[in-house]
Amino acid sequence: MAGKTVTRADLTEAVYQQVGLSRTESAALVETVLSEICACLASGETVKLSSFGSFVVRDKGKRVGRNPKTGVEVAIEPRRVMVFKPSNVLKARINGGSAGDDEVDDA
Repeated sequence: MAGKTVTRADLTEAVYQQVGLSRTESAALVETVLSEICACLASGETVKLSSFGSFVVRDKGKRVGRNPKTGVEVAIEPRRVMVFKPSNVLKARINGGSAGDDEVDDA
C-alpha cells in the first residue's frame, strides 16, 4: 500500500490554507516547530504531542552484530536512536475507528 509522502511544503500549504497566515509566515512556523522538536530530541528530551504520540531518544549499548552474508562478527558501537510511540488516539484513527471514552491517551 504505497501512500503519498507529506513534505515540509505540504505542511506549509496546510497551515497557509487552514490558519490563514501568509505562505512565508506558514513556512517560518513549520520550520520553527520542526527545529524545536529536533533541538529537544538532540538534547535527549522526550517530545510528547497529545493525541498524536511521543518521540523518545533511547541509548543503545555496544553489541556484537553479524554480517548476514558472510557471518563475520562485527562490533556495533553505542548509539542513540529515536523511537516514535503513537498514541491510542492515533492508532484508532489509523485503524478506521475512534478512540472511545474507555481508552486512555498514553502519549
